[in-house]
Amino acid sequence: MTVRHFLTLKDLNRDELTTILKRGIELKKMQKSGEIFEPLKNQTLAMIFEKSSTRTRISFETGMTQLGGHALFLSPRDTQLGRGEPIEDSARVISSMVDGIMIRTFDHETVETMAKYSNVPIINALTDDYHPCQLLADMQTYYEHRGSIEGKTVTWIGDGNNMCHSYMNAASQYGFKLNIACPENYDPLDRIMKENADHCEIIRNPLEAAKNSDLIVTDVWASMGQEDEQRLREIAFADYQVNKAVMDAANPDALFMHCLPAHRGEEVTADVIDAPDSVVWDEAENRLHAQKALLEFLMAK
Repeated sequence: MTVRHFLTLKDLNRDELTTILKRGIELKKMQKSGEIFEPLKNQTLAMIFEKSSTRTRISFETGMTQLGGHALFLSPRDTQLGRGEPIEDSARVISSMVDGIMIRTFDHETVETMAKYSNVPIINALTDDYHPCQLLADMQTYYEHRGSIEGKTVTWIGDGNNMCHSYMNAASQYGFKLNIACPENYDPLDRIMKENADHCEIIRNPLEAAKNSDLIVTDVWASMGQEDEQRLREIAFADYQVNKAVMDAANPDALFMHCLPAHRGEEVTADVIDAPDSVVWDEAENRLHAQKALLEFLMAK
């Protein structure tokens, strides 16, 4: 049987993504009703963390437990990856002993190399280029609150970072229009823009970008590893805060999302993130349920 990987949203087609979205909702209902469902019994997911995380570790580890399996946490201190073993060798060895590998790292090429040499599914839990698992949760959250996102308009405000890139892929895969409001010199990567040009547009003015939008999304101004740029980015992004004026420019029923952690008073004001049309807490919880659906899709025998 061909091994399937999940490195970006484009590793799955639209029907498969829809199946995972709806399955995530089903698994959420089952879990909340107390139903025991263990399709991954006796299976192990190796979780390689070269970047730290709260939501990613908790959601994957809890998800594997709820599905009857086991999650093995591996930091650079715990593996030969941290001592310079070639990624190819680590992929061969680790995949010979486990049933799936989740990796959260810096260079996207790392997960691509892991996938090339692994004989079990590789899941990208974040790289500097993409964060596809977060989009599974975001799309499930939108569906739960507003139905299908197909044909809708989403506005991304902030850095053209890995979350922005995954929203660009999502626009193509789920069929929505994406407005990207980012300052000069902080655009998304050209190659990803070209791949999704039919669904994405850069609009410098956040208020203009937010017009007629059904969903407003942002992220921190300085991502992990960019802390030394914090002051410079505060200046560059000063006009790219999601505040009441931005939400008022969007459609009356527009939702607000943020992958967290959030810095209130920087990329988003407290009155927006804590407002009734903010669904960030459902979005965060849905990391668990959407990823359980992904794990079942990739690993269930």
